[in-house]
Amino acid sequence: MSARTTEQTAPTTAAAELLCGAQLHALNAEFTDLLLDIVHGGNSLGFLAPLDRAEAETWWRGRAAEVDGGGLLLLAVRHEGRVVGTVGVDLVDKANGRHRAEIVKLMVHSSARGLGLGRTLLAAAERAAAERGVTLLVLDTETGSTAEGFYAAAGWTRVGTIPDFAADPQGTLRPTTLFYKQL
Repeated sequence: MSARTTEQTAPTTAAAELLCGAQLHALNAEFTDLLLDIVHGGNSLGFLAPLDRAEAETWWRGRAAEVDGGGLLLLAVRHEGRVVGTVGVDLVDKANGRHRAEIVKLMVHSSARGLGLGRTLLAAAERAAAERGVTLLVLDTETGSTAEGFYAAAGWTRVGTIPDFAADPQGTLRPTTLFYKQL
């Protein structure tokens, strides 16, 4: 979830869709635009600025293989015909951890914030995980970000904070807050 928000007027009724690798390949340009918007807007999600288009396209192509391999559930939401939001559910393949998964890379394009799409994506990710037998979800987000409050409001439990856990897009180390939710 991005740390910045933009005022919008009315919530949308968009539904999140679970994608296969072929769909991700077909929509690579839209997913690339989304990732570039997020990183250039000041949210790292694992990337440093400047993130170039070729690097973002390559990263998304790699996610298609994870989706088709069954290790990643990828959901997307559209607004006005374009992909403007996504979230992943990273499934654990270890025998002792198949009951848990991690919510990863929840993103909503800056032009579509304030429409309830983050809530739509998170709820859909939780349902998709539960349908696969997941009973425990975890995630991390930048401490002090809007996303931190978003997850708390969505019923997630704050575990604690790790100092200097990840760098922001400019390379400055930031603390990260860990959350979990039992399904």
